[in-house]
Order: sequence, then structure tokens, then C-alpha cells
Amino acid sequence: MVERVFTPTGLDALPPVEMARKAEQVGVVKSGMSTANTFALSVLAGAFIALGAIFATTVTAGSADVPFGVARLLAGVAFSLGLILVVVAGAELFTGNNLIVMAWAGRRVRTALVVRNWTIVYVGNLVGSLATAGILFVSKQYEFGGGGVGVQALSIAAAKTDLGFFQAVALGVLCNGLVCLAVWLCYSARTTTDKILSIIPPIAAFVAAGFEHCVANMFFIPMGLLVKSDVAFVSAQADAVPDLSTLTWERFVGANLVPVTIGNIIGGAVMVGAIYWFVYLREQDEVGSAETHPADHDR
Repeated sequence: MVERVFTPTGLDALPPVEMARKAEQVGVVKSGMSTANTFALSVLAGAFIALGAIFATTVTAGSADVPFGVARLLAGVAFSLGLILVVVAGAELFTGNNLIVMAWAGRRVRTALVVRNWTIVYVGNLVGSLATAGILFVSKQYEFGGGGVGVQALSIAAAKTDLGFFQAVALGVLCNGLVCLAVWLCYSARTTTDKILSIIPPIAAFVAAGFEHCVANMFFIPMGLLVKSDVAFVSAQADAVPDLSTLTWERFVGANLVPVTIGNIIGGAVMVGAIYWFVYLREQDEVGSAETHPADHDR
């Protein structure tokens, strides 16, 4: 007689192969959403990531006497708020949606639908980020801490626009590898607590290490540019403000947003999505394709 072992499947984390199947199904659902819903949820995601960025900026303001690594760790843990809100509350984030490539690789989503989703979500994320930056600027929250928050915002933005093109691409690759791994880990989660605990370490790691996230930069750099436009504030903080010569709208787009976006796609779609599809879904999808289109398979 074989002894039956009870397994609480309702609570156990999903194994990687089931995570891959779930990721593929999520990609199908995301690519099939209406334009209006996709855009609305992507605006929310841009705002959520901006809230995480505001948290990280505020926490690290005036941290000159704190060891570099400790300050970066605090920034990373605080910034995790953004992806927690995206995943738990529900929103459409461009970098996380790079995993739709798993459904595309399995021929469950057409290329046009992937491009459509990524385009709508990217634009929506930009709108949400810029709107949040505008509201924050009007609130003058950057004057808090004796102007320390604003100085930190300027320092972050200036450092990001001072990167070389290929350096920004590489930092983008590393960043979205970790972001998509955080999303990937969430596919194994059964509870909200599981999801939060899955998100914090990878996100804290990418922020602490100084990697580049295109949606976060849609807030960080415009926020710095808005603070820079407050001539009276910059003059009052002249001794603490860094060199702002590279902090321009042109460099925001050409030297950061474009290369970081390219890197994010490589890191998320290729290094995470495509590899996990190859390992866990390739044979399954190839068999399914052959059964569905036997004539095409024989050609």
C-alpha cells in the first residue's frame, strides 16, 4: 500500500516550471487588455515608481555622514515601495512587462501585440512619472530638511545625466535583470507577504548598486530638472549643489532614457524572460505548435 502524503498546494510556493507557465499566461492576459485599461494602469505604475523614488530621495537626504553602502541600502529598501505597489495594487510597468516575451516566444502572443503593449505602457509610465514630479514640485517638498531633499534630487539627476551611452546601456541591463527576477519570484508567491518579501531584495540590490531603471529615471531626472529651474533655491543651496552642467532635457533623453531603455529590454526580455522560456517552456511550446500546425512543422 502506497502512503499518501498531503501537500498543502494552496500555500506552497510554485516551482519554477509552474512559474514559467504562469508568466506565459500573464503575458497573454496583459497583451489582450484594452487600450484604455492598459494606459490607465500604466499611468498608475509610473506614479507608483515615482512614489518609491520620492521615498528613496527623502530617506537619503543629508546622508553625507552615513557610509556610502548603508545610504544606498536604505535608498534601495525605500525604493522597493514602488514595485510593491505595482505588483500588489495592480499596475502596468514597462520593465516588468518585458516578460511578455515568454508568451511571444511560445507563439501565444503576436509581435504586434507585444509592441502595442510596450508602447502604451511606456508612454503611460512616462505620463504618470512626469505628473507626479510636477505635483511634487508644486508642493515644494524638495525644500524640506533645510533644502536637503532638493539637493539630493539634484545630485541624483545630475549623476544620471553624466553617464556615457554604453555605460547607461550596461547599467540598464543589470537593473532590469533584477527587476524581472523580482517579478518572476512573485509568480511563485501565494500571499501578499510572499510577494513583498520577494520584491525587496532584488530591488534594494539594483538601487544600492547604482543600476539604471528607465521608469524610475522618468521621475528622478525631470524632478531634478524642475528643482534646477527654481533659481532661488539653487542659489540658496549653492555650496551643496553639484555641477549641473549635464542636467538638461536633451541629455535626459539622449544620454539616459534611450540607452537605459535599450539595456532594460535586454536585461528583462532576453536575460530573464527568454532564458526561462528556453529552459522551462521551449519543448512544451514546440510540441504544442507541432500538434496545432503539423503541416507547417513538416516543411
